[in-house]
Amino acid sequence: MTDITKRQLSRSGVIALWALMLFSVGSLADPDAGKYGWGQNRAISRITDSVYRFGSDGQYGAYIVNAHGVVVIDGHYCASGTMAWLKQEIKARHQQDVSYVILSHDHPDHICRTELFEDTATVIGHRNIRPHILREKRESAVPDIVFDEQMDLYLGDLKINLMFLGPTHSDNLIQVHIPTEKVLVAIDFARGKNLFPDYRDLDVHNALKALKSLSRLEDVEFVLGGHGPVKTQDNFMVYHRYLQAQRDRVLNHMVEGKSLEEIKTLVTMDDFRDYPRIDEYLNSQIETMYNYLWRYREPNQPIVMFR
Repeated sequence: MTDITKRQLSRSGVIALWALMLFSVGSLADPDAGKYGWGQNRAISRITDSVYRFGSDGQYGAYIVNAHGVVVIDGHYCASGTMAWLKQEIKARHQQDVSYVILSHDHPDHICRTELFEDTATVIGHRNIRPHILREKRESAVPDIVFDEQMDLYLGDLKINLMFLGPTHSDNLIQVHIPTEKVLVAIDFARGKNLFPDYRDLDVHNALKALKSLSRLEDVEFVLGGHGPVKTQDNFMVYHRYLQAQRDRVLNHMVEGKSLEEIKTLVTMDDFRDYPRIDEYLNSQIETMYNYLWRYREPNQPIVMFR
C-alpha cells in the first residue's frame, strides 16, 4: 500500500487518492464477515507521518502511531470484523500493541468491538459517554478516563487534543485534533453534502455554533469524518448552510401557525438538490427539526398538551 504524507501530496491529491483506495481489498480476519458481505473493501491509508485512516463498508476510523505508542480512534460496525482485522494489521505493520483507544461518541456503529483492545489499551471518552454505553449495553470498551471540555494526550512530543464543543451529534461527541500533523478527526460531523447520519439526537443550535468554530480552527489541513472520503475544512460550512436554512424555514412556518404536515410540503429544500439522497432524508429531518423547535419556542397561543 502506498504511503501518503503531507509532503508527498497536495490536499486535493490526498482526497483523490483516498477515493481510489476505498475500493482496495483487505484480508479478511473474520470468515463470517465475508460470508455476509461485510468487510470486502478493508483498507488503511496513511494520511500524514503519524496519522492513518482505516475502514470498510463506507465507515471509517483513524489511528495515530509513533515510537511512543498507538492510539486508535473509534471502532466499526459490529458485524464487519474490521476491528479484529485492524488489531492484526497494527501489530504486523508497526510491531506495537495499542496504547489508547479514543471513543468519539456512543453510537454503536462507531465504537463496536473496541473492547478487543482492552487487553493493552487505556480507553478515553467524554464524561457523558459512559452512561450511554452502560445503559444500552453497547458491544464496546468502556472509558477508563473521561473528561469534560478538553484533554491533551501525548505520544512522546506528539500532542493530541480532545475537544468537547457541547451537545452536537449526541451529548458526548468529541473532536480529535493533532495540530502538528494538521489533522482533525471529526466523526459524523465533517459532513459536507452528506446527509447521513440523521440528526435525531442533534442539538441543532449548538451544532451550528460548533460547525462554524471547527471551520475556523487553526492547524487543520485534513479532516477525517466517519463516512465518505477525506475532507477539507470548508465542509463544515457546507453542512452549516443546509442545517441553518432548514432550521430557519421550519421555524418560520411554525411561527405562521403551520402544522407539521403542512411544513413537510412547504420545506422542499429545492436549492439544496445537489445534496445526495435528500429525498430519502428530508421528511425525517423535518420531523426531527419540528420536534426540536417545538421544545425551543413558546408561541403566543397556548399549546394544548392534553385533550
